Amino acid sequence: MTANRGFGIDIGGSGIKGALVDLDKGELIGDRVRIDTPKPSTPDAVAAVVSDIVGRFDWDGPIGITLPAVIKKGVAQTAANIDPSWIGLDAGALFAERLGRDIADVAILNDADAAGMAEIRFGDPAARKGVVALLTFGTGIGSALFQDGTLMPNTEFGHIEVDGHDAEKKAAASVKDNEGLSYPDWAKRVNRYLTVLEDLIWPDLFIVGGGVSKKSHKWVPLLDIRTPIITASLLNNAGIVGAAAAAREGLSH
Repeated sequence: MTANRGFGIDIGGSGIKGALVDLDKGELIGDRVRIDTPKPSTPDAVAAVVSDIVGRFDWDGPIGITLPAVIKKGVAQTAANIDPSWIGLDAGALFAERLGRDIADVAILNDADAAGMAEIRFGDPAARKGVVALLTFGTGIGSALFQDGTLMPNTEFGHIEVDGHDAEKKAAASVKDNEGLSYPDWAKRVNRYLTVLEDLIWPDLFIVGGGVSKKSHKWVPLLDIRTPIITASLLNNAGIVGAAAAAREGLSH
C-alpha cells in the first residue's frame, strides 16, 4: 500500500531543511536536504533556497513551509531571526510563485506551531491532554500551545521578559554556543525561563525540542521545575513533519 506522503520545508535562522514525509508514521522518507540560511535572509534569497531543495525531490503535491514568524493568513507579521523585510509579506504568494504551485497547495505556518502539531500527532500520547507547551531551543526560542490537542497558533513565549531581558536572548541554544556556556550553566538559564513561563500559563506538560534536543540527556535532567518535561520525540525533524501534515490537510495560519 502506498504511504500517505507529504513534503515539508522548515526555515530556521541557521538552516533550511526539507524532506518527504510518511504521514502515517510521522517519519522522513529518505534523507532530508539542509542548506544554510542565506545571509541576509531576505525573502528572495530564502525562496531561492526553498526552490532548490524542492527541486531535488520528485514531488508535485502540496508543500508545507514553516517560518520563524507569526503567520496570519499566509502573511508574515514578525521576523524572528530572519530578515525584517519579511514583515508584511504574503509568504504564501511568494512561495507559490517561486515553486510554480497554486497558492492553495502551499501551507505557511509558524515553525514552532508546525513542530508542535507533529509532536501532538506522532509523539507521546500524554501531549494530547490538558495544556501542553512545546518549546524549540535553537537560534531563538519558538513556542506552540495546545489545549487537549488543539493548537492556539502564534504564541510568542520565547519573547516574554525574564529578569529584564527578552527570554531568547539569554536562554536560546544559540546563546549557549555564542557565549561558550557549559550545559549546566545554560540549563540554569533555561530553568529560570521555564519557571517564569509556567507561572504565566500553568501547563500540564512541557515538550522541549529544537536542535539541542538531540543532546537532551546533558541538560533536561538538570531542570528543576513544577511542570513535567519530556523531550520532543521527533527531535529536530518535527517542523518538517508538521509542515507536511499541514499542507496535506490544507492548514495555514
